[in-house]
Amino acid sequence: MRQTHNLTAVIEREGDGYVALCPELDIASQGESIKEARRNLVEALELFFESASPSEVQERLREEVYITRLEVTVG
Repeated sequence: MRQTHNLTAVIEREGDGYVALCPELDIASQGESIKEARRNLVEALELFFESASPSEVQERLREEVYITRLEVTVG
């Protein structure tokens, strides 16, 4: 049975490449481009879901993740 998960990806430049992070499961991957980092993260998540036990998924999964911008004034 196929199951679809809607997860978050945070992608940022690191050196000459990009790092992609799924904060709900704290799983990361990387790539030379945004597209490659995203694709590699999807692959890492698929492998996790295929190999992890249901209890490990429940243990790691954070149900609520909020991504927002902050304004910080200094000085």
